[in-house]
Amino acid sequence: MSLFIASAHAQTAGQSPQGGEMFQIVFLVGLFVLFYFIAIRPQRKRQKEHAAMVSALGKGDEVVTTSGILGKVTSLDDNYMVLNVANNVEMKFQRVHVHAVLPKGTLKSIG
Repeated sequence: MSLFIASAHAQTAGQSPQGGEMFQIVFLVGLFVLFYFIAIRPQRKRQKEHAAMVSALGKGDEVVTTSGILGKVTSLDDNYMVLNVANNVEMKFQRVHVHAVLPKGTLKSIG
């Protein structure tokens, strides 16, 4: 039987290296800082830029919604806007669903 199973030999427990706990704490803090600069900070920056864009919307702006609909803003209130998407076709959207503000004249040049 000893042919297939190696005999287990007990070893004396060695001393753990000093300073291992401090290394783990520094590693976790460093990992959090790296995660902050890679994920959290850029996302907050994009959120602030989007909020500024939505608050700066005005009547007559040409916009693209997150669903890809292009239109000209005809009226605004606190949370909603009305877009003119074609002749005599108006649609109501939430302001937060604006993806981008287009340069003036873009809708005429497209179609």
